[in-house]
Amino acid sequence: MVEEKKTNDKPSEDKKPKETSNKTTQKKTEPKADEKKETKKTTDKKETKVKKEEKVEAKPVGKKEKTEIKTKSEKKTKEEPKKQDKKKKMKKKPKLSNEIRDILNVRKDIKKRTPKFRREEWYRYKRIDDNWRRPDGLHSKMRENLKYRPSRVRVGFRGPKKTRKLHSSGFEEIMVYNTKDLDKINPDIQAARIGKSVGTKKRIDIEKIAEERNIRILNLQHER
Repeated sequence: MVEEKKTNDKPSEDKKPKETSNKTTQKKTEPKADEKKETKKTTDKKETKVKKEEKVEAKPVGKKEKTEIKTKSEKKTKEEPKKQDKKKKMKKKPKLSNEIRDILNVRKDIKKRTPKFRREEWYRYKRIDDNWRRPDGLHSKMRENLKYRPSRVRVGFRGPKKTRKLHSSGFEEIMVYNTKDLDKINPDIQAARIGKSVGTKKRIDIEKIAEERNIRILNLQHER
């Protein structure tokens, strides 16, 4: 019985070192596989960089790049003349005395504080416009000048007499329908306003002659 136990104990001792040997072999093989993977990645990266550099050197300038360069240069050339045109296009100003200039400033102040005159109950009905009409109803509260009603047209809102028919620039407006009407205008004080019924052909002729004579047109359409 004692001999059998000894025989049974021997194989157990033989198995243990075998297991340890297998583990040691696995541990030794694993780091080698990782090293191989890292070396492969580094080599692949180097190859891809070299290929890209070769492509960039050999790549010629395409059509798109050429067009982009042209468009940028064309934009710069187009923007430059616009800036120059703004400097050239200066509107003519009248030769006014100091008295009239002061009165024009007074007229501007009066214009700021004048309300917009609207028709009575313009907000109530769609069919009624907001253009001014004098209230004339028998029971109209606006006609009776009661409180909290919109303001009516009165003489007190009127501007100074000397600047009553002058344009906001200070010119005196004169209606023009022909090229002959330009002979009556004094370019230092007066400005032309082309009539509504004048056609485009006649309008172009009037504008051309006015530019030669240095006459300002208030409703200019064909700028040059």
